[in-house]
Amino acid sequence: MMKHWVVESDVDKNKSYPQIVDAAKILQQDEVVAFPTETVYGLGANATSDTAVEKIFKAKGRPSDNPLIVHISNKEQLEGLVEEIPSDASTLIDAYWPGPLTIIFKNKENVFSERVTAGLDTVGIRMPDHPVALSIIEAAGLPIAAPSANRSGKPSPTTAQHVIDDLDGRIAGVVDGGETGVGVESTVVDCTGEIPVILRPGGITKEQLEEVVGKVEVDPSLKEGKGAPKSPGMKYTHYAPDAPVYLVDGTKEDVQRLVDEKKAEGLKVGVLTTEERMDWYQADLILSAGRRDDLRTVAQHLYDTLRAFNRSNVDIIFAEMFPEEGVGLAIMNRLQKAAGYRVIKG
Repeated sequence: MMKHWVVESDVDKNKSYPQIVDAAKILQQDEVVAFPTETVYGLGANATSDTAVEKIFKAKGRPSDNPLIVHISNKEQLEGLVEEIPSDASTLIDAYWPGPLTIIFKNKENVFSERVTAGLDTVGIRMPDHPVALSIIEAAGLPIAAPSANRSGKPSPTTAQHVIDDLDGRIAGVVDGGETGVGVESTVVDCTGEIPVILRPGGITKEQLEEVVGKVEVDPSLKEGKGAPKSPGMKYTHYAPDAPVYLVDGTKEDVQRLVDEKKAEGLKVGVLTTEERMDWYQADLILSAGRRDDLRTVAQHLYDTLRAFNRSNVDIIFAEMFPEEGVGLAIMNRLQKAAGYRVIKG
């Protein structure tokens, strides 16, 4: 039976908690444990053990060519894990670690399980900004591979209950530290070349990165999801609820016309919108992911909103689009993947 430990989200990293000690011991035994980070709940395992990492893939049903992000509890661990720390990476670490930023490095040989790197010569590493995550990693004394703690392809978990819904009976336990804050996963930046390249937009925006390192590029494959993934979230359809999602690039009249057409076909129709526009539509289920005038609220609640559509058993979902600036880039990346890149032009 899966263990369910409950701790306060603001645990003191310098104190010992029996729940955290217990979870860390299970990680040391090459089992998998879910825990909260500031972005989403992660599914943690010893990143140096093939046996442990294989259990992540089995629990999630995750494709084996999709690399995993390694989590550490202090910056000093980094030197023992990577070949070098480029100057741009060092600048970003000083600015945004701990935090929702994953940096791609050239990995040291014979350190990580090949299942972590998916056969690449690089590895993504981050230091999460959550006292529970940091305490667990510190207590385990290991680099921890931790993708999002959900079944592969489904919306990422922002509460322990989401983890239980997806993975009960598949993992050793979950440490419940309450709802996560950022809501979308970390930004992934490749710092192995001359110019940093965003492989996955997330909690740290392109604009924030450019404030400290100058020019930053965005990997063009983000728009198509094609090619061998160099980072989690680059290739496969992710974050999808059970019903098909369609993005609508048009007016409120365009959205309502689509709703009316599908209702006439006898389908139960959902609309994903924002608080300001809840009264714009007539549909079977209208859900707000947050406020359009504060897109960070949309990022925080996007996955929970997508999961809420599952609980309503809608047949089809039409989603509004957002400007691809700031955290809007991460929101649209997740929505595009949830929709399988299906966009209806108004």
